[in-house]
Amino acid sequence: MIDFAGPWEVFQDVMIPAKAQDGQQGHANHRMAFNLYTVSEKVEPIEASAGMKIIPDYTFETAPAPKVVVIPAQAGSPALHAWLRKIVDSTDVTMSVCTGAFQLGKAGLLAGKEATTHHEFFDQFAKAFPDVKLKRGSRFVENAKISTAGGLTSGIDLALRVVERYFGRETAEQTAFYMEYQSKGWIV
Repeated sequence: MIDFAGPWEVFQDVMIPAKAQDGQQGHANHRMAFNLYTVSEKVEPIEASAGMKIIPDYTFETAPAPKVVVIPAQAGSPALHAWLRKIVDSTDVTMSVCTGAFQLGKAGLLAGKEATTHHEFFDQFAKAFPDVKLKRGSRFVENAKISTAGGLTSGIDLALRVVERYFGRETAEQTAFYMEYQSKGWIV
């Protein structure tokens, strides 16, 4: 649950100054920095952990071109892997959280790169993807366009790091403060 809800919370809480009508910065006017939406094979309810139901906004075929993609722990599918291969070059960041790294690996996007996953799956990941340099004990691992977070709350850290990459340390710190998130695991 927190694999996607944690980063979603981070990205929804990032507020940046909005331009006033006359081109001046609005003092109290802010806007959301990210346009959030969910994508799946079908726009039918998906059952997440503990029975929570999520209805995707788009299918892989109808989704707008994403700039940031978050792949949480999931069963995955060949359709997901094909979509990831299709969009990865046009994204700024494609990130996994927890065992979502397995989906990036199955899509062939981690070959020769450093990556991490949830600590309970290190051995399974290393066996499944011997061409990936597994970084054990890292909150997250960043590559140029593909990044992986260890698991659960480390996805929040990676999302804050993405915010920092886009908008700077101060905006990321303001977002963490708003969330009352006290971890400093995202600071590199």
